[in-house]
Amino acid sequence: MVQTILIYSMGEVIGDGLIKLPFIAGLRTAFPQARITWCAAKGETVYAGPLKGVVAGYVDEILTDGPTGDAPLDVLPWVKPFGGRTFDLVIDTQENLRRSLVARRAVANGGSFVSAAAQARKSGWPAAVVERLARLLALATDGTGAPRPLTLTDPAAADAARALLPTARLGGPVYVGLAPGAGGQDKRWPLERYLELARCIEASGRKAVFFFGPDEAADAQAAREAVPEALFPEKDRTDGFPQVKGPMLAIALAGRLTAAVANDAGPGHMLAAGGAPLLSLQKTHRKAVKFRPAARRLELLVAEDYGQDMAALPLDVVEAALQRLIAGAS
Repeated sequence: MVQTILIYSMGEVIGDGLIKLPFIAGLRTAFPQARITWCAAKGETVYAGPLKGVVAGYVDEILTDGPTGDAPLDVLPWVKPFGGRTFDLVIDTQENLRRSLVARRAVANGGSFVSAAAQARKSGWPAAVVERLARLLALATDGTGAPRPLTLTDPAAADAARALLPTARLGGPVYVGLAPGAGGQDKRWPLERYLELARCIEASGRKAVFFFGPDEAADAQAAREAVPEALFPEKDRTDGFPQVKGPMLAIALAGRLTAAVANDAGPGHMLAAGGAPLLSLQKTHRKAVKFRPAARRLELLVAEDYGQDMAALPLDVVEAALQRLIAGAS
């Protein structure tokens, strides 16, 4: 019986941390009673920072100190990585062989070791990060485990989401999320197209729900003026749970959405992690393959199929893909 698990990574910035959430949820589902330790070998992970509340109940311990395989000499036989601790199951999610040898030393007698470093050197290793994590999870569970939407364990998160996006009564609104932002301007479908899409959503009797980051106040104001009937639940707080904010709130709200549209950026991964069927708008096929969101239902549109930049994606094509998502959820 697996009672202790070590997940070995090199660390997570916000994008890495978000894309791995369905893997973490699937791991907890497969091993509900196990103590799960997450080792960020380079010493930093958002699971100890902005996403700490998100992974509460899924990850029991964050390990960042001591020999963890990051230093070249950690591989020497007299070095005791992870403080000499061992685990029933070790899942090595990184692909460096030297570091993988260090991670392997944490396997207890009779324990199991699953290594991305080993799998990456076999044919058929997926290009997509989410598929690689799914492969590791399947190997660790004899094929029974799979990524899953993450349910926040803090009851206040669900309460806040229900208050901000109340359950629709018969004939009431269907919520459709829109996340127009992205870290790089070249990854953004034009805001004007998102606004036109929001008008189409409203005209169909559904409710457009906008998600904007803290640095996107000007875009949020433009959206308010262009589509005044749309909802802005992250900004217009009426729920009484101010402690639920940032990624935790976005992930909680995702569970209230029938579908969502987002660029290749963090908000899309948040909505996918929360369980929203997602239409992901990507610039290139290379990025679309490698960083595909781990949504339970996913539609992908790639701008380079239509032209040189994100503006080449036609509104009618996006609207048709969104309608497919909504129809599949009904």
